[in-house]
Amino acid sequence: MTALLYTLGVVTFVVAILASIGLHEFGHLIPAKKFGCKVPQWFIGFGPTVWSKQIGDTEYGVKAIPLGGYVKIVGMLPPGAEDLVEETTYDEDGEPVHKVRRSNTGMFTQLISDARAAEWEYVKQHDTDRLFYRLPWWKKVIVMAGGPMVNIAIAFSLFVILFATYGNPRDEVVEPTVAAVPECVIPVSEERTTCEATDPETPALAAGIRPGDEIVSFNGTPFRDWESFQSLIRANADGDAVIEVRRDGELLTLETNTTVTLRQTSLEDETLTEVGFLGIQPEVHLATGGPLYTVGQMGTMTVETVEALGQLPVKVYEVGRAIVGLQERDPESPVSIVGGGRFAGEAASADFPLVDKLVTLLFLIASFNFFIGMFNFVPLLPLDGGHIAGALYEGLKRGLARLRGRPDPGHVDVAKLLPVAYVVGLAMLVMGVVLIVADLVVPLHLS
Repeated sequence: MTALLYTLGVVTFVVAILASIGLHEFGHLIPAKKFGCKVPQWFIGFGPTVWSKQIGDTEYGVKAIPLGGYVKIVGMLPPGAEDLVEETTYDEDGEPVHKVRRSNTGMFTQLISDARAAEWEYVKQHDTDRLFYRLPWWKKVIVMAGGPMVNIAIAFSLFVILFATYGNPRDEVVEPTVAAVPECVIPVSEERTTCEATDPETPALAAGIRPGDEIVSFNGTPFRDWESFQSLIRANADGDAVIEVRRDGELLTLETNTTVTLRQTSLEDETLTEVGFLGIQPEVHLATGGPLYTVGQMGTMTVETVEALGQLPVKVYEVGRAIVGLQERDPESPVSIVGGGRFAGEAASADFPLVDKLVTLLFLIASFNFFIGMFNFVPLLPLDGGHIAGALYEGLKRGLARLRGRPDPGHVDVAKLLPVAYVVGLAMLVMGVVLIVADLVVPLHLS
């Protein structure tokens, strides 16, 4: 049964991500068609075609390697190739077939020339007004931003449902209400939860604090939040402690002495420090909220994701070192779709309530969609952000030319940046392979 649930979790996650990729490509295809562009292909995956169907002038299909997807929009490159046409013939339908000269004056020039030549394979005589590069710059931005915005919209939809119903695991709210009062002080070095005869009772128990009491103040300082309250206790060492609580609507003043014990003062620092100790556990619940709350949380995620993207090459390098055994893999390191599938399988097969399993799976799908969307906005070709940057630059150039009364500078030739695109594409391929290998060799686990 466990193996079946694990497999079901993996399959569900992979299908959801592939569906997200397909919707991402529809995010490009729909506005492109709306603006009159020719879109001959929409595919999920790469490599040999497994299935396809022609609908109108677009072929929809699935390929054998499910590691992405693409939509072919004709005319992404401006017509630099027109100057390289050395012969034009006509096919059986009377359409012109252009033989394009491929420049061999340098490697990068050759790459650009080959890319321009490939564009001509889809361009017919009646397609002149259906080429992407002819669109106004703002329409180009809409077409290219449509894909990643679909992923972000998917993430938002899932997050808003989860935050409004289950709560946000990243945002715990600590209430001033006492949830439990431990009976004794157990040394942190001893891995046990039951009291022994030699263990002293907690100061909170000695003071008479009970579960359900609402903390009002500590030594005259009003309760503001749990972190401040905890800091007051720790700074109190073994001094007098006067705790004011509200019980059944009545204010009570309880007195005791805090004791000194070794404790970890932060999650990041495992060093044990002697601090004051009272011995109460507060009520904790997950924060909930609607669309505005979700927008705020996704704003925080955006900042964190941008920082993570800036550190991505270094993080992947460290993952590579972990593969060959030079260091331990960081639990916060990036994962591939293989790692995400493993998390989904572990969540589905773990001894969790069904609701928690579903929530974990939905959080994984939402998080991957958010990252895919943000990653595609990176302003480098071949990512969508590279095309967006080119369109914005074109709009800026034309706007400045109008303001200065100068001639229209024309379209920005993104083909000149293709060498950058090939380098970035190769880097993405290498990073993807490293992460997939790591998720197989030194995998991270959900718990």
